[in-house]
Amino acid sequence: MESMMKLLEDLEKSGLLVSKDIKRAMNEINPAQFTDHDLDLFWSDNPVPFLITESGISKTISAPHMIITMLHHLEIKKNYSILLMGAKGGYLSALLGNLVGKNGKITIIEPHKEVRDYTENRIKDYFHSAEILVNKPSDLENVNDNYYDRVLITGFMKKVPSEIKFKVKEDGFILGPIGSIIHQRLIKKEKFGDEWVDTDLGGVVFGPLDIGDLEKNLLEPENLVEHMESALELILEVIEIEEDSLNRINNLIWSLKNLPPGIPIVDEYSSEEEILENPVMELLLAEMEWLGPLWPILTGIDGLDIGNIESINSEYYSNTGGHEDLIP
Repeated sequence: MESMMKLLEDLEKSGLLVSKDIKRAMNEINPAQFTDHDLDLFWSDNPVPFLITESGISKTISAPHMIITMLHHLEIKKNYSILLMGAKGGYLSALLGNLVGKNGKITIIEPHKEVRDYTENRIKDYFHSAEILVNKPSDLENVNDNYYDRVLITGFMKKVPSEIKFKVKEDGFILGPIGSIIHQRLIKKEKFGDEWVDTDLGGVVFGPLDIGDLEKNLLEPENLVEHMESALELILEVIEIEEDSLNRINNLIWSLKNLPPGIPIVDEYSSEEEILENPVMELLLAEMEWLGPLWPILTGIDGLDIGNIESINSEYYSNTGGHEDLIP
C-alpha cells in the first residue's frame, strides 16, 4: 500500500519509533477492510470513523500515530495472548493477530452490541492469522486467572477493575488511558508478584470504553456531579482556587448529590416550562452569576449557555459533553 508506506515514512521523520514488525503488520493489514468511510483522514494521521451507531454516536479507528504508540508500548512477542478491551472495529485486533502469529490469541471484549457485531463481520477474514475471539464483557468471567500476557484498553477508565488485573500473567502488564473524559494519562501497569507498578506514558484523550456512556444525559445529577468532580480535581492540580469559589463549587456538588431520585430528564426536547421547573436547572440558574464563566470547564459542555434557556432546545446542545468521539 503506497499510502501506508508514505504515512509510516512521514511518522518516522516526525520522530515516532516504528519497529520492523509493526511496519510489516501495518503494510499487510489494509484499514479499508474495516471501514466504509473515506481514508483521507487516516492517511493524514487522524482518526477515521468505522461506524455510526443507531443513536448517532461515531466510533473511530484510532489515528495511526496512536496505534503505533500503543503497539510499541505493548512490547508484543510471538505466541502472546492479548486481551483487547474495546474492539475499535477490528483493525487493531487484526494488527495484534499479525504480531502474535498463528499460535497467539487475541480476545476482544466489546460492551456495545452494534460494535461487536460489526467487528465480528469485519475481522472474520483474519481468523487464520491468530486465534481471535469477539466477546461481550460477561464472557471475561469464563477466562482463567493469570492468563494474558498483555491487556490493552482502548477507552478511558477511572481505574482498572480487579477482574481485569486477575487475568494478567506474572510479569505481564496492562496498557490504557486512565482518568476521566476531560483528563487522562496513558498508563502502563506492570505486575510483579502481588504488586503493581505504574508508568505514566503521557497525556491522551480517549472516549469511554463503552459508547453507552456517551449517550448519557449530562444534565442528570449523577452525571453532572461526576464531570464536575473530575474537572475540579484537575483544576486543583494546576491552580489554587480562592476559598470562597471552592466552597461554592463544593456546595453545588453537595446539593446536586442530595437531590431526590426520579427527577425528570432535561434535554433538547424539553419545553421551557419543564426546564424552569426542573430542580437541577433551578440549582444551576440560582448560581448563574458565578457559575456561568466556569460552566464549560466544570462540565465539559461547550454548547449550552445556562443563562439562556433557549440554548437547551437548540441544535448546538450536545448531551455528550461537547465531544462526538475523542478517541485518538
